[in-house]
Amino acid sequence: MTRSIALLRGINVGTAKRVAMADLAEVFQGRGYTEVTTVLRSGNVVFAHEAALPAGAADDLQAAIRAATGVSSSVLVVDAPTLRAIIEANPLLDVGTDHSRLVVGFVSGRPDPATAPDPSSLAPEQLVVGERAVYQWCPDGISKSRVPPAFWRQVAPLVTVRNWRTVLRLAELVGAGSSG
Repeated sequence: MTRSIALLRGINVGTAKRVAMADLAEVFQGRGYTEVTTVLRSGNVVFAHEAALPAGAADDLQAAIRAATGVSSSVLVVDAPTLRAIIEANPLLDVGTDHSRLVVGFVSGRPDPATAPDPSSLAPEQLVVGERAVYQWCPDGISKSRVPPAFWRQVAPLVTVRNWRTVLRLAELVGAGSSG
């Protein structure tokens, strides 16, 4: 049995794209996934599956969620080994002392480091474009981030961000281990 996480982008933020977690879990169970657990109300679903997921699993889930709930949300699926690699590669653990202000941008595809803003324009924030994710330390809070919104639109086709506390919780649930 393999465990993976589906990260839904932008649901239950404010009043837009409201989805009940029970409805979301039902969609995954209806697709044949087992051990389905929703984490927080922001679109994190941990689930188990027998075989390797097909290449179009995220698109299939996205369509099934839209059909069941009427809400359109991009879906990014991350398996336990990939999550473990993303956690182990975080270069900001020494500075990211508040886990609610240390964030990971999960990306589809390989992020382009050339899109990163000039570090001097972000200080005291720090941003590192890794091989599989974007890591950001926001000492003043994510709402006061100096990273231009255009960066997130060009770094990868799909980006969805979670704080480090949530990343560690997801790792615990999929058995991916964690550090920090």
